[in-house]
Amino acid sequence: MNTVSRLLKLIQTRLPLIQAPMAGVQGSRLAVAACRAGVLGSLPAAMLLAERLCAEIEAVRRQTDRPFNINFFAHKQPQADATQQAAWLQALQPFYREFGLSEADVAAGGGRQPFGEEQAEIVLRYRPAVVSFHFGLPEQTLLDKVKSSGAVVMSSATTVEEARRLEAGGADIIIAQGLEAGGHRGMFLSRDLTTQSGTFSLLPQVCAAVSVPVVATGGICNAATARAARDLGAAGIQIGTALMLADEADTSPLHRAALQSSRAEHTALTNLFSGGFARGIVNRFIREAGPINPAAPPFPLAQAVAAPLKAAAEKQGSDEFSSLWAGQNAPLAETGSAAEIIGRIMAGWGNVPEDSER
Repeated sequence: MNTVSRLLKLIQTRLPLIQAPMAGVQGSRLAVAACRAGVLGSLPAAMLLAERLCAEIEAVRRQTDRPFNINFFAHKQPQADATQQAAWLQALQPFYREFGLSEADVAAGGGRQPFGEEQAEIVLRYRPAVVSFHFGLPEQTLLDKVKSSGAVVMSSATTVEEARRLEAGGADIIIAQGLEAGGHRGMFLSRDLTTQSGTFSLLPQVCAAVSVPVVATGGICNAATARAARDLGAAGIQIGTALMLADEADTSPLHRAALQSSRAEHTALTNLFSGGFARGIVNRFIREAGPINPAAPPFPLAQAVAAPLKAAAEKQGSDEFSSLWAGQNAPLAETGSAAEIIGRIMAGWGNVPEDSER
């Protein structure tokens, strides 16, 4: 059985494509549309409280009987440091003064939550076909619960070393995340950005290093890039930015406008919005405070101080302090239904093994 067939058997879809989970720009509507298009739809769970996550899972189940993926973050939550928080607030004081904000406006909570017992119990309750992780894998006892649910486990690797670690840790599928990808880097063994490489350098190295199916993501946005990923050994592809203009995406009007402007030609990795490295369209905040600011607390704690700036600017109709996540090929993203976009991209993949029908 070739790697494409192995992937399709694991994710139980007609086509070897995964809709990337994108917190903030999608919910169950896009996941359902992807499932109906014959690919693996995904729900981003890291920013959802348990009640909301269960509601989203149930919304998917009401609208399709196709397999889908639930994505969680597996980072280790850092302890809040008052001194560090104060330094971050001080670094952003010029912007706070501009918007009439103060320390009282700092957001409560730590942002995205790591996978824990509560999330594991939800997996056991709903038993999704696939569970994916960003920032490595959860601790063994939690991963054992996921495996006992019958779910296939996927996780993102940004280096060959991370890919080997994921395979050894029990991942059934590895997502090779190239440097072109929008949103948060899945880095979990190092914060050294010099270890990061583009999709079409990373992909063949990961394919050579592991025995599980490898899915390519980052910069894959049309038929040509899908074909290139397959030629370099990918068992399948994952697309995110390419679906941000889809009819079923919840991308905000400000974000959609930025994606459809010449500004989308310039993206950068930044730690301003969460403390983790993530790629987005360059705006005033990134230009003037970063893109990489040493005062930012570790992921996800930076969000508490950055979030009020986003809210204040967006209230004025400005995206200059928004996290406009996008990959480097964002200018090639097109409008249309999710099914239409997926169809255009998969036209470059070629024939799918006949035994892949599910």
